[in-house]
Amino acid sequence: MKLKKDRPDGVDLHIHSVHSDGANTVDELIGIARERGLAAISITDHDTLDAYPYAIEEGKRWGIEVIPGTELSCEYKGTDIHILSYFLDYENTELRQMLKNMRDARYFRAKKMVTTLNSLGVDLRFETVLRFSRGGAIGRPHIATALLHEEFVYSFREAFDKYIGYDSPAYVEKMHVTPEEIFSLVRRAGGVPILAHPGVTAVDDFLPELVQQGLAGLEVYHSDHGKATRKRYAAFCKKHRLLFTGGSDFHCDMHRPGQSIVGDPYIRYSLLAGLKKRYASFL
Repeated sequence: MKLKKDRPDGVDLHIHSVHSDGANTVDELIGIARERGLAAISITDHDTLDAYPYAIEEGKRWGIEVIPGTELSCEYKGTDIHILSYFLDYENTELRQMLKNMRDARYFRAKKMVTTLNSLGVDLRFETVLRFSRGGAIGRPHIATALLHEEFVYSFREAFDKYIGYDSPAYVEKMHVTPEEIFSLVRRAGGVPILAHPGVTAVDDFLPELVQQGLAGLEVYHSDHGKATRKRYAAFCKKHRLLFTGGSDFHCDMHRPGQSIVGDPYIRYSLLAGLKKRYASFL
């Protein structure tokens, strides 16, 4: 979808920063949003709210509305799924404790992966991985980046295929959290749970079950969703009276060749306005 830089009414509700596996700081992301002519963004880092409240304050300074959000990891029927959560009370004690538990689990998971890599003859230091995480929530992308930097692999993709992808020798399972637990916690924290990039994850068979458990909507517009995919999920949302959102899933890194940029796909502010209007009914 062509990006319309001259329309100051766009939004991007799925962006990552250095607080998880993105490459840009909050300041840089707000600067990029301004360059793209966006009216609002949400920085949705994996399993952390460390971008807040600074992102909101910085956004106000530059005339960019920032919606508090995060992307939470969970598993259902053997499938890893991500739940975008918006309008959260980022100071909620229960939510903060859950995020701390998830962050700690990420740290020890990554450390175990590096230990396994060492046992396979890959002399990668955990300190190197930590350096690439830049103090944010650590994940496999940081391990892959470290492997590439230290020349143990020729590409980011090879790191996953050879070492840390599913069914690869150094893969370690995530902390197990169910979608229902996430939905309940998000609502108690004043937020609204949205399924991220459903067209990328094999979730269609159990989407109705997730709705019954408390899912409030789908990320219909995503950089990896084609026209037919967007149409299918928009129809599902209308049928089940769900919210729908959209975003680029921007990371700005070397491991997603041809990835989109902030504000692509182009989404009008009216989508966010509608989301706000209907959001209250889900609380």
